[in-house]
Amino acid sequence: MPSQIPFGTIHVRNPRIQQLAKLLRRSVGSVSYKLANFARLDPALQARGIRGATHGAKGEEEIWREFAHDAESLAFESQRLMAERLGETVSEYAGIETRDLPKAGLEREAIVRLRVNQSFFRRRVLSAYNNRCCITGLSVPALLTASHIVPWASDTANRLNPRNGLCLNTLHDRAFDRGLLWVDEDFVVRIAAQLRGGHMGAFGDAQWFCEFDGQPLRLPKKFTPDPTLLRFHALAARRADRD
Repeated sequence: MPSQIPFGTIHVRNPRIQQLAKLLRRSVGSVSYKLANFARLDPALQARGIRGATHGAKGEEEIWREFAHDAESLAFESQRLMAERLGETVSEYAGIETRDLPKAGLEREAIVRLRVNQSFFRRRVLSAYNNRCCITGLSVPALLTASHIVPWASDTANRLNPRNGLCLNTLHDRAFDRGLLWVDEDFVVRIAAQLRGGHMGAFGDAQWFCEFDGQPLRLPKKFTPDPTLLRFHALAARRADRD
């Protein structure tokens, strides 16, 4: 929950904090303070000079470290517990599609876990970017996706790492995935020559890409993209563009 709520909104007037307090049967103030305790451990906030609450329990540090080392298991468990408190299935809580899955069995369980974690990753990334495409500024949630910089299947350690994510609209997400655009380590957007040169259709068709070539990325207040992961993606995209 603290990784999905911007630090500046961890206060008693936030409906999400109020809902969480009700589910936990705690006061809104105590829940808000506990989240601020967790915030003090966030390197992204520390880098901005934000310290959160100055004191906290030792257990908070242990939970933070455990989540950092086993995000996939704990992310799913946290969603399952929240769903249980709300009287929902974990699929309902995560808002994932299950009609195409087998009725029961290990295969269904594995796919549900995968989709729940992907939904968790999406919420973290979109929240970090305040539900705006980091290239175009588009702010229509239905048209936004949390795009992995290094693909889900290629790097298990960074599957749920929000610094391995960009909030993109669906069109630019597809182009990013296909190596038709990338982001340099200094957070500058680059468009493949195939698009800039009009080699993939009329130039006008690619205009909404080309106008962002050389423009700075709209950076989030937390979970700034990892330059090392951006470099990995950019090298592959540039190689494909030369070929």
